[in-house]
Amino acid sequence: MAVRLFEGKDHAAAYLQYRVAPNEIISRIMGYMEKRAPNQFELAVDVGCGSGQGTNLLAPYFTKVVGTDISPAQLELALTNNKPPNVSYRQCPAEELPFASGEVDLVAAMTAAHWFDRQKFLLEADRVLRPGGCLALLSYTMEMDLEYGDVSNTLNDISKEFYAALLPYRDPYLGPSPLNIYSDMFDSCSYPDKEWNESVRIKRIVPLAGYIGMVETFSSYQKLLRKDPTEAGRLSEDIRNKLLSAMKASSPDTEVTVVVKYFYWLACKPV
Repeated sequence: MAVRLFEGKDHAAAYLQYRVAPNEIISRIMGYMEKRAPNQFELAVDVGCGSGQGTNLLAPYFTKVVGTDISPAQLELALTNNKPPNVSYRQCPAEELPFASGEVDLVAAMTAAHWFDRQKFLLEADRVLRPGGCLALLSYTMEMDLEYGDVSNTLNDISKEFYAALLPYRDPYLGPSPLNIYSDMFDSCSYPDKEWNESVRIKRIVPLAGYIGMVETFSSYQKLLRKDPTEAGRLSEDIRNKLLSAMKASSPDTEVTVVVKYFYWLACKPV
């Protein structure tokens, strides 16, 4: 069973505004591909592309990049997101990709594969990949760290309160940890040439309000927001005020360093 989320326009807009694009991991993916199949960069497919941040990152490397998503709201925003000329979008499920067998050089899914019907998706990725083509799945843990002067530890204790408050609203389809989902998918991938990479720390300097906005894009926060908008707003405000107090700052525009803990795995289809 696949899960459909991120379909409201407000949620899609927040996703585009606040999510961290994993530029550093794209470089690693391309390095992996170049070692195995240099100069075979015709078509990349970004599955579950959302509003296209990751899709656009692939554009400099491929002749053609296609982002696919089940959500019309996400794709509508993707089309307005400074789309490079070699990028296009298709609405479809992750398990039914509109490509011929053996047509695709790279199938990527960035912070999305945990929502797919995982076994069906892996079979579909295998179908569309050419021999020697690559599969790249990446995501990050919910627990982002904050860095700010000498109060980083205090900020992270406060952030843990935020994450703990959202835990009861976590979708049961995800289980206790997204990392476990990706590890299971890695183990079930039959390609002998594959590699697992954990704890890639990607840092971005953002306003504190941007960090709060990022957490508010989580599916668990959105579930709370639908159930009790007042409580969701109170939680965000409480965490924001605690963080500002610890920082001895008054403006949510004060910048902090957010550390996003990515993990990913790569696999090459046998020739």
